[in-house]
Amino acid sequence: MGIVKIKDKRFKTSISEAQIKQRVKELAEQISKDYEGKHPLLLGVLNGAFIFAADLARELTIPFQISFVKLASYQGTISSGKVKEVLGINEDLTGRHVIIIEDVVDTGHTMKQMIESLGTRGPASVDICTLFVKPDKLEEPIHIEYAAFSIPNDFILGYGLDYDQEGRGLKEIYSLVEE
Repeated sequence: MGIVKIKDKRFKTSISEAQIKQRVKELAEQISKDYEGKHPLLLGVLNGAFIFAADLARELTIPFQISFVKLASYQGTISSGKVKEVLGINEDLTGRHVIIIEDVVDTGHTMKQMIESLGTRGPASVDICTLFVKPDKLEEPIHIEYAAFSIPNDFILGYGLDYDQEGRGLKEIYSLVEE
């Protein structure tokens, strides 16, 4: 189990690269089966989900399109509770099957707001695919169709997730070590 230091904080390995790759492959197999013949639009949430979205897309065996939206709700290691859309969606969603690709669902506020916003654009369906869900922190009754890992309410980084814009390139997931 490795320790890394990012800025002023220390993090320990909590999920290995091999575990991540295996779960991404399993999710892609399930999505490919569930969406056969539907040509979904993958909607990656930047910045945290970009590596997950890319790896998931490479494992899919069905035709799809991919786009990204940039949302912001974190400041440092704390969720602000307020979501602001920084970069919007340009695609016509009418009659489309949309799969939101998210890094972490914690309170569920971001996903609830995003689903409501997408719903006004007439999609055939909207599902959530997340790398991590923090069930103990969920405050919104949202349905998460695809979740790679259920984790405790720890602050994590690596595999696209950051601490103050650093640590995204780490291949494993690291949890904050309380000092």
